[in-house]
Amino acid sequence: MDTAFTRLAGVRHPIVQTGMGWVAGPRLVSAAANAGALGILASATMTPGRLREAIREVASRTDAPFGVNLRADATDAGDRVRIMIEEGVRVASFALAPSPGLIAELKEAGIVVIPSVGARRHAEKVAGWGADAVIVQGGEGGGHTGEVATTVLLPQVVDAVDIPVVAAGGFFDGRGLVAALAYGAAGVAMGTRFLLTSDSTVPDAVKARYLAARVTDVTVTRAIDGLPHRMLRTDLVASLEHAGRARALARALRRAAGFRRLSGLTWRALARDGLALRHGKNLTWSQVLLAANTPMLLRSAMVDGRTDLGVMASGQVAGLIDDLPSCAELVERIMKQAEETLEGLPATG
Repeated sequence: MDTAFTRLAGVRHPIVQTGMGWVAGPRLVSAAANAGALGILASATMTPGRLREAIREVASRTDAPFGVNLRADATDAGDRVRIMIEEGVRVASFALAPSPGLIAELKEAGIVVIPSVGARRHAEKVAGWGADAVIVQGGEGGGHTGEVATTVLLPQVVDAVDIPVVAAGGFFDGRGLVAALAYGAAGVAMGTRFLLTSDSTVPDAVKARYLAARVTDVTVTRAIDGLPHRMLRTDLVASLEHAGRARALARALRRAAGFRRLSGLTWRALARDGLALRHGKNLTWSQVLLAANTPMLLRSAMVDGRTDLGVMASGQVAGLIDDLPSCAELVERIMKQAEETLEGLPATG
């Protein structure tokens, strides 16, 4: 299926595997890329040295294009960009809007820049700065999310910008791909659906919790880091929601120390990142400290398999997924269903 996005990214199918922290590592990314989708490596939880190793590992597993997701507000964003340029990465993905200078540096090196946005004004801003495409996530999506549904947000953005738009939030099959194309998107991006594949390194016990979830078991909470965060409803989430502020902050500080050790950041760098986050999202210092909580809570589940000690970011589609195909099987199934759906539409005229 040929779209503006497939031509831009150089992939066979208009499907993106999103850059999920602790989940989108070399094995999943290379499997998605080999299946014809755009696999995106999550780098925020890696040291720069580990990022370079991970990029090389993906490249050793596939000849297909792939991308790397970056935190635009990270103090070492420039170093990570240089690693991407040196290693010949095809696509740079961002969860927050990159600066005009960062976009220009990437584009000068021939790297396709695709920020993720959650509002029309953000899409217009990054398009004006030179972004090559945008991923638009509606409120159904997992992790940090907004309040506007994909079916409302997507047409707003498609009408507002002249670059390819990839739809995210609520997609898991070929029918959804066709629906996104009908709205004017050039493809779909999926996180939870790729997390629940046999190529994902998430522990089996954690995958089982996702597969057992109903749509009503996916909730939005501010208890983790002070921002709306969509995840599976668990006893831990409930306890965090009812914990006092002092207790929550003490937990967050301990986990921030653990993340500092894993990420290789100094306390000064961690503080600078926190300051950027505070100003970028108008957070209090208490919320910034809670935000440092998130990577370690996610790691507890996604790496260690501790569903009792960690959180499980999730799109609402978790309640509709009941199997663990390989990435190749998943992408083939989505494209086949999309073709069948298009053929089954009534003729017009």
